[in-house]
Amino acid sequence: MARLAPRALCYGKVAGKAVLITGCDKGFGHALAHHLHARGFTVFAGCLMKDRGGDGARQLERVGSERLHVLQLDVCSEEEVAKALRLVRENLKEPEQVLWGLVNNAGMSAFGNVEFTSMDKFKEVADVNLWGTVRVTKAFLPLIRRAQGRVVNMASVLGRTASPLRSSYCISKFGVEAFTDCLRKEMYRWGVSVVAIEPSNFIPATGILTPEGVEAEAEQMWHGASEALRADYGETHFQQETERIRAFVRSGLGDLSLVLKDITDALTARYPYARYNPMEAHSWMQLQAATHLPSALADWL
Repeated sequence: MARLAPRALCYGKVAGKAVLITGCDKGFGHALAHHLHARGFTVFAGCLMKDRGGDGARQLERVGSERLHVLQLDVCSEEEVAKALRLVRENLKEPEQVLWGLVNNAGMSAFGNVEFTSMDKFKEVADVNLWGTVRVTKAFLPLIRRAQGRVVNMASVLGRTASPLRSSYCISKFGVEAFTDCLRKEMYRWGVSVVAIEPSNFIPATGILTPEGVEAEAEQMWHGASEALRADYGETHFQQETERIRAFVRSGLGDLSLVLKDITDALTARYPYARYNPMEAHSWMQLQAATHLPSALADWL
């Protein structure tokens, strides 16, 4: 029987390969831009706040490398996505260099009961997390196809498991999972791998939610609700649920290395996995329960 090659021997070369990353102002994207640049990739780092003097964009620009390009990129803007595409094309050194990878990392988070969450908030979260992923992928996919490269989408454990108080976020990430699965099957014939990264709670490391932000949003939701809704839920219950979110924000993993390792594997492995689960054991068990047990039992657990 033929022996399988060790996974360490199944990685491709990175020389001459470029990667576009969205959401590089902070968190996963910012750390990944530094990490992949250090590995030898040419990195196009899309930052929402570049044109407004954002700290993350300035830090990346200070690297001063010809292999690290910082782009203004709001994934909700057709105009900015088109401009980013032009800049990437202009800076690729043909014919040697190709756009090998696209990492759709830009995202936002939110919380709240369905009845307290406004339609505007549902739309805002989906526009960034889901439609932003679709918009950027559609723009850059021709370049990825020509390179037979990789599309890596930042999903979430909450894209596979539903959670109370997180409906707006879950909806967007379930959508990312569906988009990733559909695109993966469409891209087989082109030799393009499409991968979902499904982290658990890394809020302490990314700052995607803060205790101050939770407090401010909770106050806005409470005062924006009707008197009837406030009476039905009660302020005590509402505050208890807000405290659950504050505790969630304070918990979680503070080390980004698990996520960086999995994204790097998705970009460099000859045969990447369809899904990566950078998470602690507790979240992994919750994911298995939610995806394998009957819904009633999983809900009870």
